[in-house]
Amino acid sequence: MADERTRYFRRLGKLRRSARRWSVLAGGLGGATAILTPYAGIGLGDAAWAAAAGATTALAAWRWSDLRALAARPAPPALDPVQAAARSRARLVAAVQRLPAGAGVVAEVRRVRSRSALRGTTAAGPWERLDRAASTLVSMAGRVTGLAEPAVAEAAAAEQSLRDLANRVASVERAVDLAPADARPPLAEAHQALTGQLEDGVTAYERLVVAAAGYLAEEYRPETEHPAAARLTEATDLLHGFASALSELRAGNRPATP
Repeated sequence: MADERTRYFRRLGKLRRSARRWSVLAGGLGGATAILTPYAGIGLGDAAWAAAAGATTALAAWRWSDLRALAARPAPPALDPVQAAARSRARLVAAVQRLPAGAGVVAEVRRVRSRSALRGTTAAGPWERLDRAASTLVSMAGRVTGLAEPAVAEAAAAEQSLRDLANRVASVERAVDLAPADARPPLAEAHQALTGQLEDGVTAYERLVVAAAGYLAEEYRPETEHPAAARLTEATDLLHGFASALSELRAGNRPATP
């Protein structure tokens, strides 16, 4: 998808070509009408020539008018390279997500990029724990319903908040390494506090995932034998009965030896 400036000049060129084309056509039809009409008098064919010449002349005038109006408008400013790159990246991501497995690929690429950005910091460990817990919760999505559904929705918001907190921890940690000696103590204290919040948040998230798994197990645990297992047991007993009956029939039909 082109930016506003590209679309502006593209439309300007299209109008200019259209105006020239209709002008040439109007001139040709007008000249043909002026030359051919006197030869045989004014008839039905001459009326058609004149109508075509008039219509093309009007269309040419409208196209030139549209061209002048568009050219009078200032061209949109050129798009910033950063914005252009962001738009191109967004279009690429949207195109990949439309593929059958595109959404999963994009999510995996984003996870790998986030993990790489936190590598070497104290936030890397909690982030990996959070990622494993979030993947486990996603695998249970759609099955944790009923009373537990609001808790799952809250977990999604908490996950994003914890990921943002992990990025802040990594940023503060890098700032501590770059700060002069007299400015390091406040940053180190803030980093320690943020790290503690991240650890507590990830631990609470893991407990929520465990609780969701327990809820799912209790909700789907039957009080009696599973119907599929019961049917398989009945089929097995039936086959054993058939086998025993066939064995007895063969034994009864076997001729007695003298």
